[in-house]
Amino acid sequence: MADDGSTDASTIEANREIATLPHCQFIERKENSGRAAIRNFLARQASCAYLLYIDSDMTVISDAFISRYLACLPAQVVDGGVAIMADSDEQKQLLRYRYEKAEEPHHTAPERQKTPYQHLHTANLLIARELMLQHPFDERLRHYGYEDVLLGKTLQRQRIPIQHIDNPLGFCIFESNAVFVAKTEEGLRTLCQFRNDLRGYSRMLTFVQGIHIPAILWLIRLFHLVFGATIRRNLCGSRPILSLFKIYRLGYYLSLLNHREG
Repeated sequence: MADDGSTDASTIEANREIATLPHCQFIERKENSGRAAIRNFLARQASCAYLLYIDSDMTVISDAFISRYLACLPAQVVDGGVAIMADSDEQKQLLRYRYEKAEEPHHTAPERQKTPYQHLHTANLLIARELMLQHPFDERLRHYGYEDVLLGKTLQRQRIPIQHIDNPLGFCIFESNAVFVAKTEEGLRTLCQFRNDLRGYSRMLTFVQGIHIPAILWLIRLFHLVFGATIRRNLCGSRPILSLFKIYRLGYYLSLLNHREG
């Protein structure tokens, strides 16, 4: 595991315990190089034939987690998926939990396998190290979002198959509403910046490209200009409305797009 320039002393101290475990290493890096770069760094540091990428907010929920992956070898890329879980009613009220739970039916193994490259996620991914070294994450992406999506695009262009299986990790840790909204906005800025690279790999881009009447786009931007701040307060508050989150994301993205193209 590598810490990518964290400023949280308590987190760093807790993570240092990893180094006391057999066959484990904890690498501290002073500067945050971005999610893509740190994943590439870990691939270079690894010594085994396969890499298992797991996001820090994931939890192992099955004793068969490793054996299910081993049963898939010698496949080069295997995505295990996630299961949305919460320990309390308080967590179930969080916007991130409600959004992920609503999306969960789209992320079953059969659904992911229908469009395997668009559904590649590094939250729970087994990949051959040599393949990762040959086709690393795009380090132009230094901010939140879409580095795994661009990897999926690269693998599709190279005609490297992805196997999606039912071997989920538990998604059990959910940030506050304000943090999730800020991360969403950061991801949308990434999407807007790399929209040409991500065309065909983002539902947001596909939806926007399907709107062929300029007046509709103008009205959505105007709605966001007038009501965006009010909607954002709701989303960051204690009773967020999920449908407003989807409206806010669209309006925020179109406002970004208008600013870049204007």
